[in-house]
Amino acid sequence: MTTETLTLYHSTASPNSRRVRIFLAEKGVTVKLAAVDLGKREQHGDAYRAINPRRVVPTLVLEDGTSIGEVPAIQRYIEDVYPGTPLFGITPKDKALITMWERRAEQEGFASVMEAIRNTAPGLKGRAIAGPHDYEQIAALAERSRQRAVHFMEDLDNRLKQSAFVAGERFSVADITALVTIDFAAKAIDLQVPADLKSLRRWYDTVSSRPSATA
Repeated sequence: MTTETLTLYHSTASPNSRRVRIFLAEKGVTVKLAAVDLGKREQHGDAYRAINPRRVVPTLVLEDGTSIGEVPAIQRYIEDVYPGTPLFGITPKDKALITMWERRAEQEGFASVMEAIRNTAPGLKGRAIAGPHDYEQIAALAERSRQRAVHFMEDLDNRLKQSAFVAGERFSVADITALVTIDFAAKAIDLQVPADLKSLRRWYDTVSSRPSATA
């Protein structure tokens, strides 16, 4: 399904943008894409600030000009407008469990990796926290965050000993966040999935082979 009423401002270098692109691919929804070059710091220019004053990607712009930032908010909007192939669950129980596991994946995994890279990358000096305000890097936070990312993988491995996917027996938004987190950790902080985490590796091989993973 292709729609000309939605525009996604994104970056191929942004893991948060990838979370939304995978979500769209799983839903079978194609929107207009507008690239924001983070390397050229286009996110800090006046044109993009007018779209998202927080200076972060992604941002979904509706036909009436409304801008929706924050990945969960964008995904929720898409889920409501295009309910086919539900990724947030169907029953109240499923919705609650998926929301719970997605939140854990984002807070314990994704946020940890993000904090690690933002507090070490030379190009992010003065931008240790994404958003409208500038903050200096704190090296000690990077090491703690790396430890948290390791613990996230171990905890996720234990979870996946009990279920096929992160939130149960069906692929969901929780799997998208976890997949992007694992790939982000490998690329950004050189943290690979340990060989002994067999359930995590089994799950990773399964979800990374889905066509949406290349979005």
